[in-house]
Amino acid sequence: MAVSLRDDRTGGAVDHFLALLQDRLPLWLRILHDLSHLVGKGRVNDNLLPITRAGIDYYAEIQSAALPAFTSPSVTVRFREAIRDNGLGPLAETAPLAAYLAAEQRLGRVNGEADPEASARLLLAGCFRHAYNEMVFGADAGPTRDVSAEEIVRELRLEPGRS
Repeated sequence: MAVSLRDDRTGGAVDHFLALLQDRLPLWLRILHDLSHLVGKGRVNDNLLPITRAGIDYYAEIQSAALPAFTSPSVTVRFREAIRDNGLGPLAETAPLAAYLAAEQRLGRVNGEADPEASARLLLAGCFRHAYNEMVFGADAGPTRDVSAEEIVRELRLEPGRS
């Protein structure tokens, strides 16, 4: 993936972003896939808290490097193609999280009316939003990452009998 984006480029923001992405993305995806080992264990909200905090950390790091890398439309197009060619689109993040929520729902540990796919997207969107706000407005302009992670998980209202 990195080679296809580095064509005609040497160093700079694109290389920094790609190096960071290649280092952090596999770990982030592994964290999401490891949720499958928690099905039926502990409280669902408690299981999601470290995932949400890791998501905030991941997006905060990636976003700060992505902005300067995407100053060229050709880089953006090549990035989209590389992501698509490597099967790393948005589903790479939502699928394992939605699968975890669906498995917990089958066990009755997630509200039966919750949509696992939508809940996964909302959790990730909350992580992204916190990271974005922190980058734009500063870390002291809103809740801490830990407090924000708790709010994101609580506001999903996933656990049965908790509204």
